Formats: sequence, structure tokens, C-alpha cells
Amino acid sequence: MFKKKPNIKALAALRSSDRRKIADQIISDFGIEVPNAPQEGDTTETQTLPALTLSTLRNSLLPEDAVSARFTTTAGPDLKQVSGTVYAVYTLWRHPQLVPLLHTPDFVLQKLRTGAPLMTPGLQRGPPFAAKATKNSIVAAASLEKPSVPRVVGICEIDVASLQQVQGVKGHAVRGEHWDGDEIWAWSSNGKPGGVVPESIEGWDTGEQEAVLRDDVDKLELDDQDEDVNEGGTTLGSGAEKTTRSENHNRYVEGEDAQPFEEVGQEEIELTTKEIDDIFWKAFIYGVQHHRNAHKSKPREGLNFPIPQSLIISNLVLPYLPTHTPAQAASLTIKKTSWKNAKKFIKALDKAKLLKSKDRDGGECVVLDIEFDNPSVESFMPYKLPKKDTAGAESGGGGGGKATTANLSPADASIGQTLQKLELFKPKESLSPLLAASHASTKTLYLPTELRSLITSYIEAENLTSPTNKRLVILNPILANAVFDGTNPFDKEVLAKGSVPRDALTDRILKSCTPYHAILRATDTRESVAPKAGPAPKVHLVLETRSGNKTVTKVSGVEGFYVSPQLLAEALQKACASSTSVGVLVGSSPRHPVMEIMVQGPQREAVLKALERRGVKGGWVEVVDKTKGKKR
Repeated sequence: MFKKKPNIKALAALRSSDRRKIADQIISDFGIEVPNAPQEGDTTETQTLPALTLSTLRNSLLPEDAVSARFTTTAGPDLKQVSGTVYAVYTLWRHPQLVPLLHTPDFVLQKLRTGAPLMTPGLQRGPPFAAKATKNSIVAAASLEKPSVPRVVGICEIDVASLQQVQGVKGHAVRGEHWDGDEIWAWSSNGKPGGVVPESIEGWDTGEQEAVLRDDVDKLELDDQDEDVNEGGTTLGSGAEKTTRSENHNRYVEGEDAQPFEEVGQEEIELTTKEIDDIFWKAFIYGVQHHRNAHKSKPREGLNFPIPQSLIISNLVLPYLPTHTPAQAASLTIKKTSWKNAKKFIKALDKAKLLKSKDRDGGECVVLDIEFDNPSVESFMPYKLPKKDTAGAESGGGGGGKATTANLSPADASIGQTLQKLELFKPKESLSPLLAASHASTKTLYLPTELRSLITSYIEAENLTSPTNKRLVILNPILANAVFDGTNPFDKEVLAKGSVPRDALTDRILKSCTPYHAILRATDTRESVAPKAGPAPKVHLVLETRSGNKTVTKVSGVEGFYVSPQLLAEALQKACASSTSVGVLVGSSPRHPVMEIMVQGPQREAVLKALERRGVKGGWVEVVDKTKGKKR
């Protein structure tokens, strides 16, 4: 279904009500077990446990920072357009037992990953099969080599659970909808490829393990009890007595005979609004203190006021949140504070005399100054922050507090790269006599300097240099027919003179060749990178006016220079203190879409500087300023 690249609209955050509805629908559709209601006589704390567990289950399926995207693609021989929701293999890797798991040999699984259906004889490790693998139910498929790793998601076309045998049975069993390696698997907001398939996943394939254990237990024999006693062992009491002691003993409470209870020490405790407010307040003070200590020698601590509210939050607050786990990262958001938005938070800091702010036209708040010498900043005791490689840090918080001194994402591999642009030319067949003098082929790609050398060798071999002017080349029948073939208005004049300047001959031959290009990084060689047809690309930077007098800056074509549009947009958002968006360039090919970055405001210099840091030279950027109606 997803062998072709789907068209995915922009990501949008899910509303809390929609997130709960979708999570409840998933729980209902897949029959996920929800804790039972509390028994009579339970304490108040115990009665709240099921509700908390249901909330945790919802957050596990759909975290609070989850976003949604609607896709459209085609399916079937008639290329019918479809759209909807996809349960990706990533979800199954995080949530074992979410759907029934079927098994098949690895060579069959590889065919499923090309879109082929799973035939009934290809089912292994059964019957019996999973009870929920009924007709039209969603199932997963794994290989016998990695039985605990689902790699294909599909829909049962028959009632697999009721099969009594599979050998000799014909027909489709499962229709594949999604697998690791297709376009949905490889799609991401930051342009990175899909995740690595794990070797094993705990929680899947439990049925087979339990069956093996039961077989091992059945094979155990206790015929040597008397020998054990003679060798010094002690005889245990009756089975009933052992059972009674085991049921009444609680390993968590010494000296008590009580029923075992569930260990819940690892469960996250939901923070109150007051606690989240206090964490955001301390994070700002921490960020101000850290920035002051790192930039003491610079005037005004290296800050250029006024600073937009968004830049204050992203650089002085978010990097200093103690988000050690994904659950903490999901709960520590500005929307869960009592202020609800950044503007009210800035106003609260202004009221506490930690900074000075002012409202601008349009309702945006800017910071005019920060009180670095405030007593609360002086006496603040820093706390431990998560490392950059922790799950919480990747979710938007933490990271050691370096966001204030670096405006670029540390995950952007294009920063600091060195690029080399090669322009290559493939001669046409009519030029083969010119290359024969140097034993060269018209099927090879040449640099301009290499072609000039081949042309010089031919001129010398045929003795075509003018005796009166060495800069002129005398035309022979081969040059006249292959190069000056009448396609140019000046061909008749050149043929009438019988000679042509050497540079003009070389330029004319280069223009008649088919152009190719290659962009090389520092570790690449000319042989390791496959050239692409067409002239070398350029990054297009356009400034235009929208909605009256508002200027926007558009950037497109950065993919050809190994630059991720999403990561570049994030960097420009921080560098320009402005909003950015990434979308498909209008008019680009649906098969190979080109992404366009739009930045609010005239940000030409900031964009050129950001591109230069990524190895894109200024001469490779074409700037069009539509606000002045002319090309620069």
C-alpha cells in the first residue's frame, strides 16, 4: 500500500479530547485489558489506581505531545485514492501484544515486505494460532529467525484462528498494509530515514516460551527424594501446607501475613499545576544564571535586546527543565502551567522584577532587559539536568543548558560540512572523432578542464593551429560537421571564415555536451558518488511581500546539498527569532518533492549565513528580491 511515497499534510498537535477518544478507540478495537473496578472495602488511594492506570495507558499509546498527520495515497490495481490512520511497526515495537502475532519463514517475510500477500501455507508455528486472528482483524507478522519482532502489519482475509491445518490449503491469509522499509516507515519530520529493526523485543512471543517451559516442567521427575534425604537433604511439608504459606506470605512486609500487592514504585506521579509552575520558574532562573556565568565578559551578557518571548522560552527555559524521562517531558509544557502561554509567563517574571517586558503591535511580548543581578539569580543552586542522549532531553527539555550559546540543533550533521560541486559533461556521439586522438570515449563524463585537454590533443594531432595566429583553429570537415552544424546563427559566418578562436571552439563543444553534476562531501570521491543528469543545482532564496506589507523569506533546494529542510527551519527559527514553516514547493514533482522553508521577515543575511555554515557557498544561492521587483 505504501510502496509509493504518500502525500502527508503538515503535522498538527492533537487536542486533549481527540487524543483521549483515539486512545479509547484503540483500546476498544484491540481489546487491550483495562484494570477492573476496585473491590468493596478498598481505601481511597486504591480506588484511584485504575483511573491512574487508564490515564497511563492512554499516555503510553498517545503521549500528550503526540501530533497527527493526514496522508493520501493510492491502493489497488485501479489506483483508488485512500486516506486514514496507520498503525505503524514502531507502535508494535513499543507495545507488545497489541495485535495478534503470526509467524512465517524469513524468505516469505521478505516477499511480504514488497507488497505480496501472505498465503495460508506460509503460516508457521500453528495451528493453533492466536485467538484474535479473525477475519478483517489487524495482525502482525514476524519471521522465525526473529520471532519477537513484528515487521509487517496486515489484515486477515480469512479466519486464521479457526484453521485446523495449513498445508495443502490455498488462498490468501493476510493482506499486507505496512512494513518496515516502506514509505510510511521511512517518513519523519526531520528527514531522517526509518529506525533500525531491533534484534528482539521483550513481551512478544510469550506463548511459545511458556509452552517450552511447560514441556520442561512436565519432563521433571521427583523419583530420587529418598536419595536426597540420605545425602543430607530435608523433606519438605505437604503441598497444601506450602501453598498456604506461599499465599499468606508478603515479601514486601516482614512479619505480616497479607496478600501480595502490585509493586508500583516505577509509576510516574502526575505533577500538580503549582509544581509545574515552580519548575518553570526555577528553569528560567537557572537559564539566566548559566548564561550570565558563560558570558560575563561580553556587554549585556552577549544578548541583543529586545528579545521575542519565543526565544526566551526556547533558549532560557526549555533547555533547563529537569525532563529525565519522556513522561516528564510530556508533562512539563507551558500549557500545563497556570499561565497557559508564554506571554503571561513573561508578564509574571516582569512583575517579580526578573526582567522588563513590553507589548508590541499584534499582541506579541518582547523582553527589553533581564535582571542578571537579582538576588534570586545570585543565590540559586543549580540542579542536575538530563544528558543530551536521554529520552527526556530529546523530547524538548534538558540537554545541559547549551541552547543559549548555540542557535543550531546539535543533531544537524550538515553543520561544518565541506562541499565540492563538480560540473561534468558527456560528449555526443558526433564528437567521437575528436576523442579518438586521445583514445577517449563518448560514454565517459569529463570535467571542463579534461575536455579542453582532449580538444587540444586533437588540434595538435591534426595540425589545425593557424600559422599566423596560434589562438585560431583551422576548421576541418569533422569540426565543421560535428560542432558548427547550423544550430547557431553565427555558424555560417564561422564556416565562411574557415577558422575559429580556440576558446570559442571549446565553449561551443561544452554547450553541445550533455551536462551532469555531483555534490561531494569531504569523505566522498568522484568515483563514490553517482553523477546526476542536468546542470548543478542552486538554492533559491526569494523575498516577497504578503498580506499587504509583511515580508517573508522563502528557501528551497537545500536537499541537494545534504541539508535537512526541517533542521534548517529549526535553526532559522532560533537565529531569526521568527516563526518558520516547511512545506512542499508548489510545482515540484510529486514523485520527488522539493521542500520549501518560509521564514517571517526579510531574513536574507541570516539564511545566507546559515547556509554558509553548512558548506553552501554564496555563489550557489540564487537570490530574488520581489519586494523591489528585481533580481539580485
